[in-house]
Amino acid sequence: MKQLIFTIACISLLAAGCRKLEQPNTREFTEEAYWRDAQDALDALASCYENMYGDGFYFGNEALSDNAYVAGGGFSGVSLIAGGSYDPAQARVREEWSYHYSAIRKCNLVVLNIGKVPQMDEALRRRIVAEARFIRAWAYFNMTDLYGSVPFYLDLISVTAARTIGRTSREEVTKFVLDELTAIRNDLPVNTQYAEKDRGRITRGAAIALAARVRLWNGEWDLAAQEYGLLMGNQNGTYGLLGSYENLFKPANEFNNEIILDIQYGGGRTYSTQRSFLPQTVALLRSTLVPTQDLVDDYIMTNGKGIAEAGSGYDANSPYVNRDPRFKATIIHHGATIVDFNGATQTILTQPGSVPATNSVDDQGASPTGYYFRKHYDPTAPNYNSGLNLPLIRYAEVLLGFAEAKNELGQLDADTWNKTIRALRIRAGFTDAGATEYPAGAVKETLRDIVRRERRAELAFEGIRVFDIRRWKTAQTVLARPVRGIKVASGAFNKDPNGYIIVEDRRFENPKHYLWPVPTAERDQNKNLGQNPEW
Repeated sequence: MKQLIFTIACISLLAAGCRKLEQPNTREFTEEAYWRDAQDALDALASCYENMYGDGFYFGNEALSDNAYVAGGGFSGVSLIAGGSYDPAQARVREEWSYHYSAIRKCNLVVLNIGKVPQMDEALRRRIVAEARFIRAWAYFNMTDLYGSVPFYLDLISVTAARTIGRTSREEVTKFVLDELTAIRNDLPVNTQYAEKDRGRITRGAAIALAARVRLWNGEWDLAAQEYGLLMGNQNGTYGLLGSYENLFKPANEFNNEIILDIQYGGGRTYSTQRSFLPQTVALLRSTLVPTQDLVDDYIMTNGKGIAEAGSGYDANSPYVNRDPRFKATIIHHGATIVDFNGATQTILTQPGSVPATNSVDDQGASPTGYYFRKHYDPTAPNYNSGLNLPLIRYAEVLLGFAEAKNELGQLDADTWNKTIRALRIRAGFTDAGATEYPAGAVKETLRDIVRRERRAELAFEGIRVFDIRRWKTAQTVLARPVRGIKVASGAFNKDPNGYIIVEDRRFENPKHYLWPVPTAERDQNKNLGQNPEW
């Protein structure tokens, strides 16, 4: 699959096709020269995969939340959105809209035209259609999550229609998404049925997992739990937790059975985004996408307690000792080490006055928070261009979603805990019973905090947090306070009363910022789109 999706390098979806032999004598590609065999259909489908999601959105999502910060205007200016200082013309707002509608059009092309292919294996035809319908459902789900009501169509909409179409309610589009994800399941293979050359394709498990996510987002706890349960018994694929959390995000362990859906890279499709989040002595570029102190503070101690809880053992003078093992697998802190692209071990020093000063907060090109991301670092990348796949849904999220749904139903008992939170913590490397055993007597609200904190630690830097704080309606709190960096004793820094660097002030207006605005460019062309409240 890594190679397959790059066969579209010479394909345009409006003029799809690489072939030059046996085409009509014309300067432009025509429909008559396409949809001749199964490979044509597969090539068109590959273009849908290419437009499912990209590294810029994936990593930029993290800085739309309280997990990360982007210095400057990088990643399409996500800091403006996180800081509440954006408008309908903002780059990411505009790009996300057009990106997903490009995917929708590509998928509509496949669904509407595959019937033209003669003598095609019917099972393959149904599978290709199911994959395209999944990607289309994925696009519509993302659109409604960000913009609310959106234009909805299943045809190859004309320019004239595109300039007059109105928006369909979020509820109606969401119903379509869920209906699609149910309808296509039996036409999709389970993960163990794909040949090696097709690894990375959409599976039945992916359709179930996305449906479960939609249900969870909507607060349909019982239905979400039912969907997640379909993935926890091996009846719809074989899924489980990889033995090592750290190794999940390394090239050698791609296509493991924890991955349910990921963005495929490799061959001609690579990304150099890691140069923006690694120390500049490692990646030789300014460090602009960086973790926040708030994320660091949320990692629990090895005894299961939060750093502010009595008996946690937290020492502000040694803040990184005895913390959740996933912390060091995700974040580089002052004094941490990393093996660079040349195989040399570097000690990263981020406190002001460090020698050398290259990675410290008082260097212009260094992380302004004093932290760097480690997760997704690919030291095997030639010239920093990584082909490492990026997970969109993995089995850990299934367990977390199941635990959350069960808790909201008042059913997070010891058995559910052991299957979910305990399993994740044991895999992470916790051994203290205070972290691994069910907190007997804990009330629903306490368990909710545990589940949400666990979700943040497990899925940090995977682009999920921004959607969680929006659906939980906590964005109005966590995005309405300053971005903080490390605690420093000296230097010309703006600091809070406790000595933590204040990198930037943020604001979040409720309810306005829970929906992005319809982009200005779209409304300029279509007066029927209207605008979201308060925009």
